[in-house]
Amino acid sequence: MKIKKEYVILLGVIIALSLYLVLRKPDRALYELPEIPPVAGKAISKIEISRAGTSIVLNKKDGKWYIAPQGYPADAGKVMEMLDTIGDLAVTAMVSESRDYSRYDLDDDKKITVKAWTGNTLKREFEVGKTAMSYRHTFVKLADDGRVYHARGNFRDKFDQTVDSIRDKTVLSFDQDDIRAIHISRGGEAAEFTRTQASAKAGTGSAPPSAKAETAWRTADGKEADKTKLDRLLVTLSNLRCERYIDDRKKEDFTSPVWSIKLKGAQEYTLSIFAKTGKDDKSYPAVSSGSDYPFMLPDWEADNWMKGPQEMLKGPDKS
Repeated sequence: MKIKKEYVILLGVIIALSLYLVLRKPDRALYELPEIPPVAGKAISKIEISRAGTSIVLNKKDGKWYIAPQGYPADAGKVMEMLDTIGDLAVTAMVSESRDYSRYDLDDDKKITVKAWTGNTLKREFEVGKTAMSYRHTFVKLADDGRVYHARGNFRDKFDQTVDSIRDKTVLSFDQDDIRAIHISRGGEAAEFTRTQASAKAGTGSAPPSAKAETAWRTADGKEADKTKLDRLLVTLSNLRCERYIDDRKKEDFTSPVWSIKLKGAQEYTLSIFAKTGKDDKSYPAVSSGSDYPFMLPDWEADNWMKGPQEMLKGPDKS
């Protein structure tokens, strides 16, 4: 009888503990996470990124993004990543109420403040700290809220930008299938290669060939170019990005290129590369029809395709 009574008591204790565990609210449930309404990225027209006394302002005009006040085109891919993060911002847990922001890189020296507007209306404001140890969350602080939260996603690097890093580095862009003539100059030597039907005779390739036709590149006097080299050159130049821009000089300040190319299609594209300014420089100054500003190209890249016309010829025709 005594043993039976002890079983009953033990059973009661187990039931009571189970009910306690089921019905109690854990610490993290004693607060409510703020609701952050989504914002459509396409509705955002202005972004401001501030950090340690400096700020970058991005404005949308005619569907494209520009860096103010200079008016430099911004990198569309990087801006899109920002818009996605801003629009879908979501906090998953409260981390701290202590206002000890330095441990989360949310102190004044390290935090990144992000603001986004639709027209004149401020739609989003938050501060970005460091990435959490999970690498799946980022520490953030919301406007008018002193608490620190986990936000979904690893996104500090998306806003950790400078004017140079967020600037669009594309300096030449075209459809390579549209190009029907390539004019190359180097060291006083120049030649134009025209795209022709592979079986056509020299000088018969005035019209662009069909996409499926076999083509060749020939000079005006009938010499055939190395098709692989010229096609590879077009691929490289069709989406050419620079290393950095030269902001203290203008395009017209550069004369006498060491290598230049002119591409003729529905429109004309040009690229000119100039001698290095210093003996130990690792980059070439350059200008192109695709950029309003002079820029630098790394020498290891340019040296691969900055060849003279004779080097583009095929086989024994090089002689």
